[in-house]
Amino acid sequence: MALPWKVIESVPTADGLLELRQRGERDFLITIGSQVLMNSLSNRSEIVLGQLGCEKLKGTASPRVLLAGLGMGITLRGALDTLPPDAVVDVAELNPVVADWCRGPLAPLTAGAVSDPRVSLRICDVTAMIRSAATQGGAARYNAIVLDLYRGPHARTDRTGDPFYGSRVIAVMRDALLPGGTLAVWGENFDEGYVERLEKAGFEVTVKRPGRGGLRMAVFLARLPGKGPVSPAGEKIRS
Repeated sequence: MALPWKVIESVPTADGLLELRQRGERDFLITIGSQVLMNSLSNRSEIVLGQLGCEKLKGTASPRVLLAGLGMGITLRGALDTLPPDAVVDVAELNPVVADWCRGPLAPLTAGAVSDPRVSLRICDVTAMIRSAATQGGAARYNAIVLDLYRGPHARTDRTGDPFYGSRVIAVMRDALLPGGTLAVWGENFDEGYVERLEKAGFEVTVKRPGRGGLRMAVFLARLPGKGPVSPAGEKIRS
């Protein structure tokens, strides 16, 4: 017989009651209203998102990564396990209680990913950070932007004005990335329209479907052409 869920904490939000639930030692849920946002025992797509979003950066000196949102920290763990020791990872999360959960009851799931010295956590809207990087340009840009947000792109997404997946913000994300940079995006399902918008903006796109059977989430990998500058020894360096 399955153990009952225990509510660890509930927080009212504009979208409904945000809750952290637990049963057993490592079985957690984050829910909002009647919908499950994350399940700690069903996290393959989040791990793969973090890994694939950063896989091209293993040999890059001091790569800069922007990641949003935090969730249970599982995508962040996948990214950190892939990145070199001198990486800088800016994490954007809207709700401070989620950060508290990742530092507290959820920390053992990710070996304390939020407390990793490479991580700078900011409670903010990630779109503001993306626009800032695009406006400043140069060294303010990122080698990778990783978006692990609720639902992801879908058929009813506003093709132009959606704040995360519309064509306008895709252009801003392109400008916020360094040459050869990667935009990695989690989605509940494959969305052909989103792929078309990314390609129209100049990205080379592939889509992975991690896991086997059942509901297989989508990981959209959009890469810019080109490479960052290299040192005289042929090693990649940050521009």
